[in-house]
Amino acid sequence: MDKVMNYVGQPIFAQVLSLIDDNLISSACQQHKADKYSKKLCFKDHLTTMLYCIFARCTNLREVEAGLELCNGKLNHLDLKKVPARSTLSDGNKKRTSEVFATLYQSIYQKYKHIISDSPLKPGIASKLYILDSSTISLFKAILKPAGRKRLDGRSKGGYKVHTLLKADNNMPSFVKSTAAAMHDQQFYECIKELPDGSIITFDKAYVNYQQFEKFNERGVSYVVPQKENAQYHSIRELELKDEEPNILKDELILVGYNDNIEQTSVKRTLQLRRVAYYSQKHKTAFIYWTNNIEMAASDIVAIYQNRWQIEKFFKKLKQNFPLNYFLGDNENAIQIQIWCALIGLVLLQVLYQENKATMAFSTLASIVSLHLMTYLSIAAIILCRNQKRVRKKPPKNNLKHKQTKTDPYLQTKLNF
Repeated sequence: MDKVMNYVGQPIFAQVLSLIDDNLISSACQQHKADKYSKKLCFKDHLTTMLYCIFARCTNLREVEAGLELCNGKLNHLDLKKVPARSTLSDGNKKRTSEVFATLYQSIYQKYKHIISDSPLKPGIASKLYILDSSTISLFKAILKPAGRKRLDGRSKGGYKVHTLLKADNNMPSFVKSTAAAMHDQQFYECIKELPDGSIITFDKAYVNYQQFEKFNERGVSYVVPQKENAQYHSIRELELKDEEPNILKDELILVGYNDNIEQTSVKRTLQLRRVAYYSQKHKTAFIYWTNNIEMAASDIVAIYQNRWQIEKFFKKLKQNFPLNYFLGDNENAIQIQIWCALIGLVLLQVLYQENKATMAFSTLASIVSLHLMTYLSIAAIILCRNQKRVRKKPPKNNLKHKQTKTDPYLQTKLNF
């Protein structure tokens, strides 16, 4: 790498922090009055310290303090005048509301969402699609009510569940809510405020709620969900199958009955849905989806739910590159702050990854930033150098050998539907 291009006057951490505008920080701070009762640790210094913890992958307060003290000559690049003491940082994580970090994340996301946009779906669908799911983070202290059964010794770990509403066109959360792991997924519907009218949402069986489906219908929100194993329905009419969609086994309209509890009175209601059965050549099995969208092509219905696995990749990316195994505080507010800072760090790295058109693995970029966080290297030059590395050519395929094809179970499966 060229020496002039590689070495710059700002460490990598300062280059990452430069993506956060000061006006976004001050706006979030003023909105929540985050500095009103804080004399030793302002919100900006708190944010810088916590992001250092996230990127450096520190596991406790002592590591954060020692790591920053060893970078004492470089703190001016971070606009950090003094390294906060362990007790000061601990008090800040306990007393400063985590909502200010949530607001800052939303501001950063809104600023860069056009840069990190990347989806294999059709543009019209991807811009409207939201993916809902949750992931549980185990805690070694029962700060919150744990999920699942107790162990044989009667003890159980505390649990934290992160409910995420992912925007499909950029694979980044537009809304996040952290709750106790014991909270049922369906209760999360009360927290959704970011879902606009006329959008599309997909989620797994845990979030299936017929009363909520009616509310979606009133707002013009389309939804795609898998059929439950014990689901009962009545077929109304079969829709015509198209020749260009050979893997669609059945497309029909159905009626589903459910009890709606209104003022402690159970009222029986019916809901009209569309049922699409699809045969997967890859998995050699059939999948069935329910939706309220009558106009959309059956293949698009299938593609929408298949795109739900993006959120699983997001959770994997978050936990792989910003391990949430150790928390700096043993209270709920401190845990939420650390989760929000991990999400902020993920967005910032994704912006660097997309802006510089990186071809290396995202985890490689995260490791480089972690290892050289306070090194005077140009992150853009590092990505460019990695992009220009020689790519090994794959050996030509031997077209002389042909595998014998087995009998495709597709025809037999189609007969069963």
